[in-house]
Order: sequence, then structure tokens, then C-alpha cells
Amino acid sequence: MKKTWTRRKLFGVAAAAGIAFVGGVWAQAQDDIVLGGSIPITGVFAFAGVGIHAGIQDYLRLVNDAGGIKGRKIKYVAEDTGYKVDASVAAFNKITSQEKVSLYYGDSTGFSKTINPELERRGTMIMAGASFASELNDPKKYPLQFMSGPDYSEMFGILMRYIAKEKPGAKVALVYSDTEFGRDPIQPGEKLAKELGLNIVEKIVTPPTSVDVSTEVLKLRRANPDFTIFHGYVLAPIPEFITQAKQMNMRSKFMGTFWSMDNSMVQRMGDAAEDFMGVMPYRYYYEKDASAPMLEKIRQMRPEYQSNAYMQGFVTAMLMTEAVKRTLEGGKELTGINLKASLNTIKDFDTGGIFGVPVSIPGNSVPVGRIYRFDAKAKQMVPASDWIRVGE
Repeated sequence: MKKTWTRRKLFGVAAAAGIAFVGGVWAQAQDDIVLGGSIPITGVFAFAGVGIHAGIQDYLRLVNDAGGIKGRKIKYVAEDTGYKVDASVAAFNKITSQEKVSLYYGDSTGFSKTINPELERRGTMIMAGASFASELNDPKKYPLQFMSGPDYSEMFGILMRYIAKEKPGAKVALVYSDTEFGRDPIQPGEKLAKELGLNIVEKIVTPPTSVDVSTEVLKLRRANPDFTIFHGYVLAPIPEFITQAKQMNMRSKFMGTFWSMDNSMVQRMGDAAEDFMGVMPYRYYYEKDASAPMLEKIRQMRPEYQSNAYMQGFVTAMLMTEAVKRTLEGGKELTGINLKASLNTIKDFDTGGIFGVPVSIPGNSVPVGRIYRFDAKAKQMVPASDWIRVGE
């Protein structure tokens, strides 16, 4: 039943975007450019997958409604993976056996690493996805991949530059999950803290789920940090930490990274959300700014709030299609090497205000972000800093 529902849902949104589904495959004109996707529509990451899926479709709809790229339409072919690496690989093999794929969206770090040898062997496409893993931000090791934002270490860089400016010599605690995701930026973060004159006074590791954190909160209290950075979580156990810390009258400021920063997710923290801060590469759906006309277009297409995952899918599709546009305009074939070379010519590019400043892609990431703070009265994340660039 679930599989049928998912296929119907995919069919419904695809039909709205002008893409046909015929006999179990996506119908396509001979010269369509294909964007394939391993998308977690179901499973533990579905809250993000559904948003990513909608964001990709909406941007491609804008491109296709405007005539495509040099008269060629972009066709989106997606398979639900349930956020499982083996299912993602199966989806990749299925889609690439049926379509000539130039662009691909992957659902996880595990998939991105697993599929990389095959990506290089084929040499026919570039890939981005939901992962901001620092390891993927290596053009030599992952020459055909990129991410539409800062990697996790760069996110720590943005947070720590903000902290160093707000309180030179501040005491900082790091709380992270016992996962590859959680450990990713810890070592480079410690190194950067030292360079910026910050003091890492405590490191706490927990399972990536809701657990009893009372012992860990006592450690945090003894360390008495000015700032506490959480990484490797979506929601739990962040609210538990903050609630107990506030009950002990701790005055630490609590911060998160991208996957903990969705406005609707932060609202679910309840009282613990007040003044929660963190790093975001994109503006939020509801922000009204004269320099962000693309947000207005999104609000017209979707009057209800759209998540950070939606923005990530939307802007990933934008950067991918910009690489296609530059490759075709240069009279070159749509190969992986040509597409990545075109992507790396992106300099001071205006995303219509989704990134708050013009962006460049010098390697495999877009090293830009901003600190936001939750305003409980407005029930919104609001800017707490200017846009901060790192690694350029």
C-alpha cells in the first residue's frame, strides 16, 4: 500500500510539473536533460526528503516554463529510497539504465561515498545531495560531486567566527552524536577554535536519539561554557539538554548546524527553543527582503511554509541547471568533467536571494552562511549576524 501511495504521490507532483509517467518509466523527449534522484520520501529522513523532492520539482518547473535550457527541458526522475544506502544504489542503477542522466541527487553521505567509483567510471554526470560531509568537499577524491552549502567543518567555522567576534576567548562546549555525521567537524573545529583563541572546555558524545542526558548536563554545568554547539542531531536530545541546563540556571548560548535549524523543527523544542541559535546557508521561506525575489516566487507557488530541506533541494537544482546552461553555452558536451568545470566557473552568482549574498563554488562547496536566533514571540528564526564567508 505504501509503495502505491508513494508512486501516486510522485506521479501527481510530476504531472503538475509537466512530466509524463508511462508504463512504469518517465516519458521523455529525445533531447531532455535528465536529473535523477535517490530521494527518501519514506523512512527516518522523510521529513527532509519530501521537502527536497518538492524543491527540486519547483525549480525545474520554473526553468521548463521559461523554455528550458537552450530549448531543452529538464526531466526529473526520482525513486524513493527510505534513506537506505542499498536502496539508493538500486535506484541509481535503475534510473541510469533507463535514462541518459546528466545530474543526480543523492540522499546521504553513505550513498555519495559508495556510488563515487561508479560515478567516475561512467563520467556522464555530476552529483550533489543531502550530505554536507566534510570528506566530500575534496575535488581530487570526489571530482564529480558538490554540495549546495558549506560542509560541516565550514559550518563550525561560521559558528566559531561568530563566537570569536561576540566574545573573544569564549569557553565552548561541543555536544555531538556518536555517528560519522556527529564526529565529522569535531577535529577541524577544535583546531579552528585554537586559531581563533577560543577554549574548548568540554566534549560530550551521545547516541543520536532521545536519551537520559542528566549525567551529561552535569558535565556541561561543571564546564560552564559560554556557548554550546550541538552537531549530529536533528532534534533529540537537544531540547532535553537545553531544558535541564536552563533548570540549573546555566547561561550558555546553545547553537546547532543545518539539519537542526528548520523553523518548524525548532518550534517543536517548546520553551527550550527561546534564543536557540545556529548556522544557515539559506534565507528562511518567510523572510521578506527586496534582494530575495526568488523567495517571493516560492511563496506564490507554495503559500504554506516550506522547510530548509525544500530550500536545499531548490537551490541544488538551481546550481545544477546553471552548470548545464554554462556547458551548453560553451558548446561543450554534457559530460561529468565538463559539467563540474562549468560549475566551478560560478562566481558571485545571484540565487535570487536564497543565499543572502552572491555565491561562488571554488571547489565542492558553497562556503557561506549566517547565524540565526529563534525569537519565541515571533515564533521565527531571525538573523543574528551578517553573512559570513569561509574558505575562499
